[in-house]
Amino acid sequence: MNFNDLTLIQDIVRLGSFAAVARQRGVDPSSIGRVVAGIETELAVRLFSRTTRRMELTEAGALYLARIAPLTDELERAREEARAIQSEPRGTLRLSASATFGQHFIVPRLAGFCAAYPEVAIEGLFSDTIVDLVADRIDLAIRLAPEVEGDYVVSKLMDTRYRVVASTEYLAKAPPLLRPEDIASHRAILFPFRDFRSRWLFRDARNNVIDQPVAGDIVLSPAGAIRDAALAGLGPALLPDWLIRGDLERGLLSTCITGWEVTATTFQTAAWLVYPSRSFVPGKVRAMIDYLKGARSD
Repeated sequence: MNFNDLTLIQDIVRLGSFAAVARQRGVDPSSIGRVVAGIETELAVRLFSRTTRRMELTEAGALYLARIAPLTDELERAREEARAIQSEPRGTLRLSASATFGQHFIVPRLAGFCAAYPEVAIEGLFSDTIVDLVADRIDLAIRLAPEVEGDYVVSKLMDTRYRVVASTEYLAKAPPLLRPEDIASHRAILFPFRDFRSRWLFRDARNNVIDQPVAGDIVLSPAGAIRDAALAGLGPALLPDWLIRGDLERGLLSTCITGWEVTATTFQTAAWLVYPSRSFVPGKVRAMIDYLKGARSD
């Protein structure tokens, strides 16, 4: 017996006949009779006494209706609330991102989001360890690589760009750092991933690529720690633009080896949005996606 069957009994009592219910539901009156007969067979009782003028509840039918009425009311409220969560930004939104991206890109934008959507609560899981999106009930993840296991929607949030940067104090006393080969004269601050700590790739305007070995005595994680070390004058570092844009604008860090694109993996780097379904995107998830896309250049 489904929800429509339960509400059917209530509709018959309210409207007074199978025909009236059939008109309201847009079905044949005989189908209403078959459903009622099926319910009566399942319960082994008669629910209605059929008179020439209208349907009257039997004693058993009246008792049954009294019992199911609170249930159908509660089910209807549950359906309405579920639809509201799907269509309107409300409820708890669980976000996942790397530690540094969460701290430096997402957190500074939360005040504006929370002001715009006061009925959405935020739970942020910011970590450089692999997060199980299902087990951790993640509604929306931001990944710095598009490879995701499982049936998820992967959509680009924004392109990213890496730069070799160093503090002005470091550059004032260090050897020149103008061309890719100059990095050999420096001890870089390195990320523990294999490609990031062994060589950096440089590409010029003619698409010539130089695979330049790098070395250093300081290996740090997460990327925010590398940024802090670069600001402290400990050496050059390879960092994403979304992390250091403010430092460059304030003159705390300077871009080195200008005129070359640089990366440790691929030259097409980006931040990606990952979420479970394109067909049923809750309002809270859609609101955050739109907000992050609108605020990505802030």
